[in-house]
Amino acid sequence: MGLDSRHRSSGGASYEAKTLRRIVLASLAGNALEWYDFFLYGTAAALVFGPLFFPKGTDPLVGTLGAFASFAVGFVARPFGGILFGHIGDRAGRKTALVLTLTIMGGATVLIGALPTYEQVGMWAPGLLIALRILQGFAAGGEWGGGVLMLSENAPADQRGFFSAWSQVGVAAGFVLSSAVFLLVQMLPHDALMSWGWRIPFLLSIIIFALGIFIRSRLPESQDFAATRREGRRSHMPLIEVIKKHPKAILLAMGLRVAENGGSYIFLAFSLAYGKFIGISNRVMLFAVFFSMTIELGTMVAFGALSDKIGRRPVYLIGAIGLVLVAFPFFWLIDSRQYELIFLAFILGNPICHAAMIGTQPSFFSELFSTAVRYSGVALGHEIASVFAGGLSPLIATALLAEYKAGWPVALYVAFLGLITVVALLFVREPCISAPGKAIPSLGR
Repeated sequence: MGLDSRHRSSGGASYEAKTLRRIVLASLAGNALEWYDFFLYGTAAALVFGPLFFPKGTDPLVGTLGAFASFAVGFVARPFGGILFGHIGDRAGRKTALVLTLTIMGGATVLIGALPTYEQVGMWAPGLLIALRILQGFAAGGEWGGGVLMLSENAPADQRGFFSAWSQVGVAAGFVLSSAVFLLVQMLPHDALMSWGWRIPFLLSIIIFALGIFIRSRLPESQDFAATRREGRRSHMPLIEVIKKHPKAILLAMGLRVAENGGSYIFLAFSLAYGKFIGISNRVMLFAVFFSMTIELGTMVAFGALSDKIGRRPVYLIGAIGLVLVAFPFFWLIDSRQYELIFLAFILGNPICHAAMIGTQPSFFSELFSTAVRYSGVALGHEIASVFAGGLSPLIATALLAEYKAGWPVALYVAFLGLITVVALLFVREPCISAPGKAIPSLGR
């Protein structure tokens, strides 16, 4: 189903298909550019940051643990970014918040590429790296909610799942882009990669930053927010209001997030370290991740569209239950060391299990909160969960691997994450999709 065939009416004003298509493409590009910056760190943490920025020990996994610990610190900053940019987004507008998040993210990423290493400046190196990762996490905390709402609040109500899923295509495209750049620099001789080649993907962010700002500054404000501003219904303290009026919705969003976010960083970041541990080439693992995420660009939109037909909860259940079922086979397939089976592992994990959840998540989360506090609510639920799900999962998984020297404890952990989300889904009512032209309904009252 093409973008040209879609349109909506809101408050008597008609959005033509061409305008909506421009919003979709601009949002997708802006999201891709910002998340390129964020995902670079996860790949580098798995492959190069350990020996470059942390003291060398007898066990190479010790340096990787340090790198993933700094990776987790960025997630701790995300709820604070969600709170600040949620307030800005609910008060000043979605577009204003998104331009600010990209500015912070782009600046921090370029500076990472210019950092001295542990060998050059000692403990200053991990300290500066962690400080810049905190800035990245702060920006990412405000990014996701705004990127989602720019689409969900402009989409036809009965096709919100389809259109909102395009925001996630932008997120996945950022990962694909970062993986592709790292694949290229991995072709350098090892000494060149470790001395200067790893810096290239980060320094390229200066170009990406300029392009992203240009794109985002030309986006129109979301229709639902514009209507709220015209009618004088903006909240003075969105954070306080969303906690008072939508506490259940925040908790449900957190529960829904656990399997998607925790599982994805096992598949995308820790898996690279696991492959390295059992002797599989970094290039093979990176290409398997890249290939599966490229497929997921299409499947997440398909799952988003499916949620318009059969409901958000059934589609999300496909992903959460699938994660539980795939947890052990994922590591068994990688352990085979056969290229086609390694690729199959990532296809099961990313374009199927992860895509079913991530493709449905934008519309699902948007429909939990009322317009005046929606940015704050979506950001809060999404980002608090990211601390103990995506932020800790590579660290916990690496600690389990260091202790047991096997993949099965990590598989057990992944299955546990999936079960948390399955339980959360039991308490979620299926959103009652409003007629086209009406505001997104709230389930969190």
